[in-house]
Amino acid sequence: MTLEVILFYAFALLAIGSALLVVSLKNLARALFLFFIVLFAMAGLYLFALADFVAITQILIYVGGVLILMIFAFMLSNKELLADLQNTSKQFLSLPNWQAAVLAIGFLAAISYGIYEWQDFTPDWITTNLRNGQVIKPTDNTINEIGYKFITQYVLAFEIISIFLLMVLIGAAHISRREEQA
Repeated sequence: MTLEVILFYAFALLAIGSALLVVSLKNLARALFLFFIVLFAMAGLYLFALADFVAITQILIYVGGVLILMIFAFMLSNKELLADLQNTSKQFLSLPNWQAAVLAIGFLAAISYGIYEWQDFTPDWITTNLRNGQVIKPTDNTINEIGYKFITQYVLAFEIISIFLLMVLIGAAHISRREEQA
């Protein structure tokens, strides 16, 4: 069994399992975070379907925009539903923290393995296009060029900006929900 097959089944299992939990959980906050995992797993499955642009769009638009908007609408609208999350996070290592640690270690291992294995790897389609002289020049303003830059050169910048935006929105939600000191 190759790494690709293992990753495909892992993404499929993660997407199906998380989707089943999303529709079965009564806690809306946990369901939203599991929906986050479903969208990431679907982006991974799009990569296996050779739909790179759709996968990046899935992450940037749905995860970076729509889901974050849903989370902040939830955070700003209903204080009582967050009480369950605040009560379970009082312990140093509660069950959700263990799950987060396992996921973080798994993602770190997958990313480290990918960087190690594919550091000097150039895909065949790039080498074929270089040999045939089909290279997009920086002066070309085509949809292909924009898409190529979007999923290669600028994807990290967009993700960093989305993290900063997420931090600002969390801060705004925290400030707006701060209770009066009596």
